[in-house]
Amino acid sequence: MIVSTMHFQQALAAWGTPQFESVLKLEMACAVGWLPLQQGLTVGSQVTDAPIAVVIHHVSTTEKLIRVRAGIFYTSVIGGCSCADDPTPIDENTEYCVVQLEIDRDTGVVEVALLDES
Repeated sequence: MIVSTMHFQQALAAWGTPQFESVLKLEMACAVGWLPLQQGLTVGSQVTDAPIAVVIHHVSTTEKLIRVRAGIFYTSVIGGCSCADDPTPIDENTEYCVVQLEIDRDTGVVEVALLDES
């Protein structure tokens, strides 16, 4: 499990409204460099700059946290040696990983953990 932290103030502000999931997805898309996508690779060796797609699987709360389990679809490539005669194609691979976000209900600080879904 890999854990990292960030702030999602807009998602926290949208908590309890119908817009929460869409705001959370937008904040995740804007923080793509912070998400543990490289560690979640199963096919490729490098995450591409292509946009991600987020699917919210489950949301629960405690007194202090908003806990979200989300799936992320993204793409990767298999890096070659970049030689002129390198036979490795530059095809994108579809990747998928599941993360758990814990959003502090007071501060908006978010911890994300890559979940092992194997």
